[in-house]
Amino acid sequence: MSVRDVIIVGGGPSGLSAAIAAKQRGLDYQVLEQGVLVNSIYRFPPQMVFFTTPELLEIGGLPFVSPYEKPTRAEALKYYRKVVDIYDLQIALEETVVSVSREHESGGSGESGWSDGSGGPGGSSGSGGSTGSGGSDRSGGSVGSGGENHVFVVETRSARGVRRVRHARNVVMAIGYYDHPVMIGVPGEDLPHVHHYYGEPHPHYRQRVVIVGGGNSAAESALEMFRAGAHVTIVHRAAALKSTIKYWVRPDIENRIKEGSIAARFGACVTAIRPTSVVLQECRDARAADGARAPAAGASRSRADGASAGLAEDRMDRERAEAGTSQPSGPEDGARVPGEGAREFRPSGPAEELPADAVYLLTGYRADADLLCRAGVALNDREAPVHDPETFETNVPRLFVAGGAIAGVDTGTIFIENGRFHGEKIVEVIARRG
Repeated sequence: MSVRDVIIVGGGPSGLSAAIAAKQRGLDYQVLEQGVLVNSIYRFPPQMVFFTTPELLEIGGLPFVSPYEKPTRAEALKYYRKVVDIYDLQIALEETVVSVSREHESGGSGESGWSDGSGGPGGSSGSGGSTGSGGSDRSGGSVGSGGENHVFVVETRSARGVRRVRHARNVVMAIGYYDHPVMIGVPGEDLPHVHHYYGEPHPHYRQRVVIVGGGNSAAESALEMFRAGAHVTIVHRAAALKSTIKYWVRPDIENRIKEGSIAARFGACVTAIRPTSVVLQECRDARAADGARAPAAGASRSRADGASAGLAEDRMDRERAEAGTSQPSGPEDGARVPGEGAREFRPSGPAEELPADAVYLLTGYRADADLLCRAGVALNDREAPVHDPETFETNVPRLFVAGGAIAGVDTGTIFIENGRFHGEKIVEVIARRG
């Protein structure tokens, strides 16, 4: 049985950084990526511009050269292709991890069950129970204890249905979260005209489009579709748009709302989506969220208030998690905010029905906590994996987390600019242990 030193699940910037460090230290490694290279960035809207500078996206000491202060999606894709080519990294693309288990290195069967799952953005899934010191749910033993006589068994399925099993002494879960949108849990959310990702405005020419959300994704997509001839309505549960909207976008979206070019329903919750309409109700708790300044309640239908947010505020919407994105960091609309206790936005009052040819639920994204739980990883009260902040090792010995996978509901704390360093630290720990 061939046993690698480390398997890295996820081909985003954090995973690639770990692979570079592993190669530089002479470790036997393999990157497994469920989609294409830097899959999250690939899935961004083609016209997307990063909310950071090129040097903060760099990995492996290779310069990211751009003529722009803020690089584009196309430039980022080109840069990360160049990184992989220069370092000649070993990456298996379009290969999804369907289970992760542990067994005694001599061969025996793992002490925990197998399960299927799909990985986060920029990475494959890591699922399945584990024999580490920890439970299979949201509690576990001490971080990084024991595990010297076990190896990980990683089973994958390719895009063409071919299954393969690999073994490694260490696993790095750099799975990100962009493949897992936050669901608002209303009837009709699975209808074919409902989307959780925005791409191009052209298909919505002369269509009635409802956008649910109050962050950068909602604002930018609303502006693009409006200018492409769509009739756009923004629906947001809070009393105003989020304070973290990009400083150059905020005046534009606020002015379009004030003049009525883009309609808005603030303090409103979606209660149902129908084939040709969206049903709204006023939110019972519609106070301004995330530090946003609220307009008067009577103004919620047509205008927003507040001046441009400063750079310090906007930094919280910088490149999100594994690949860095202007997409919203977490739930923006719906009935409940995970991890925030009793803070709820419950519908009340009379219903309103808006006509809709297309619906965009741009309500944020989360790493799939169930995948980590089924791998035996314990979660804290913020739904983040319990891990050593110095080594990034979880309560499952030799299973590490990197990038957006560590954030839980607090996705605004991890960007490319800090997540890109996780892999190097993890590999240093692995190499030191031998």
